[in-house]
Amino acid sequence: MNCAINENLYTILLEGFPADPDAACLILPDGGVVSYGMLHQESARYANLLVSLGVQSGDRVAVQVEKSVAAVFLYLGCLRAGAVFLPMNVAYKRHELEYFLCDATPRLFVCQPQPRVLADEMARKAGVAHVFELGDDGGGSLAEAAAEHQKTFATVPRIATDLAAILYTSGTTGRPKGAMLSHGNLAANALVLHRLWGFRPGDVLLHMLPIFHAHGLFVAIHCALLNGSPMLFEPRFDAARAVSLLPRATVFMGVPTYYVRLLAESGLTGQQCAGVRLFLSGSAPLLKETFDEFKARTGHTILERYGMTEGGMFTSNPYDAERRGGTVGFPLPGTTIRIVDDAGTPAKTGEVGNILVKGAQVFVGYWRMPEKTREEFTEELFFKTGDMGRFDDDGYITIIGRTRDLIITGGLNVYPKEIEEMVDGMSGVVESAVIGCPDTDLGEVVTVVVVRQKNAAGDALTETGIINALKAIIAGFKVPKQVYFVDDLPRNTMGKVQKNVLRQNEQPSDRAVPT
Repeated sequence: MNCAINENLYTILLEGFPADPDAACLILPDGGVVSYGMLHQESARYANLLVSLGVQSGDRVAVQVEKSVAAVFLYLGCLRAGAVFLPMNVAYKRHELEYFLCDATPRLFVCQPQPRVLADEMARKAGVAHVFELGDDGGGSLAEAAAEHQKTFATVPRIATDLAAILYTSGTTGRPKGAMLSHGNLAANALVLHRLWGFRPGDVLLHMLPIFHAHGLFVAIHCALLNGSPMLFEPRFDAARAVSLLPRATVFMGVPTYYVRLLAESGLTGQQCAGVRLFLSGSAPLLKETFDEFKARTGHTILERYGMTEGGMFTSNPYDAERRGGTVGFPLPGTTIRIVDDAGTPAKTGEVGNILVKGAQVFVGYWRMPEKTREEFTEELFFKTGDMGRFDDDGYITIIGRTRDLIITGGLNVYPKEIEEMVDGMSGVVESAVIGCPDTDLGEVVTVVVVRQKNAAGDALTETGIINALKAIIAGFKVPKQVYFVDDLPRNTMGKVQKNVLRQNEQPSDRAVPT
């Protein structure tokens, strides 16, 4: 392929690496340090390994592993080899993984060591050529194989429209959709955010987010790499640990649940946060109460932004101007936001409407779903986010709700239809409806409302029975935390279940529910 300019995302990130190859990139909990030079060399080994396995440009590499340094090497190695990275939540269970593997048809599946027998079985069913293991500590057959390869690699030329990643997002029909993100999509978003959020020499990012998610993988890591900054690279979020590390950081990115839990730590003070110049929140709405309490407690104003899997970030509160609690700020530079009614007519200031977005970061479309892709874009190629919002008099955007009933719990997306289909299939269930109920810690908790058959009995139709049955087949964050039983579901004149009525009637209780 002849390219005057290589638009591979890795080449763009590489431009931000420090001139000194020994400069710290990933600082580990045990004090170990991965330098930028090592990151470049190790990602080359992984790229060489992929090529040796027959992975060609455009081939998918499916990955379900815990956060580790080696997982970062693998991601960057995929970019360099021209492969398409497909990260998956480590909580996903068999039926979810089987769908992803059969739909994406990856050349390689990288899994955790524990379910290797199951992984091999699923890979055979999906026609996956290779299966490798990557453990929580970054060891395993994949790391061992990569170590045998050269530490130099000529990054494969890509153009902006070539795919870099596929992230699956559940649909209201219950069938997950693979959002296709190109090198150009990811680069455009990273460059804008790096500039807009004022990244500068000396910045240190406290990284506690998962890296199977766009927030932790793309937003956080890309910004740090573009800046040549070190990351305090923690395996997971721990509030007490976060408070202890804040004096070493200048930037912290989290979901609203993180901020709720930070506020529960007595050690969170203005003095402890004195060196932090920016606290960012996203992936779910930040409660105004949390925003206000954090400011009062620390003196810092959280910067909230808005985006989704299908395009990274779309809006942001300003860095150098008023950050308005309860809003997600303004459209990013180069991004156009429209708020329209159901007929497509622009909503007036203060009126709630459907949020449409257009920009270089907006995804290419849904993997192997051309009709669904066409449905989700207007004739002018604005993406229909499915979210409802409004502009205020100053141009700030407030997200009001979601037209597709999406539940965001702890920053992770849950679509009700998928859970409803499973509950409806249980013996003795007439029908069910899944809703999100407010929760001070997680933002929302998954709640299922069930109509039982008359005289139905058995453990499966108790709250505990339904929860335990679902635990065995779906990711833990999707499992309902509460089950209510009713005689009938409320419906409108067209027969559609009125979930707004359910949300008003079924509020979270303080009773203990197995989790």
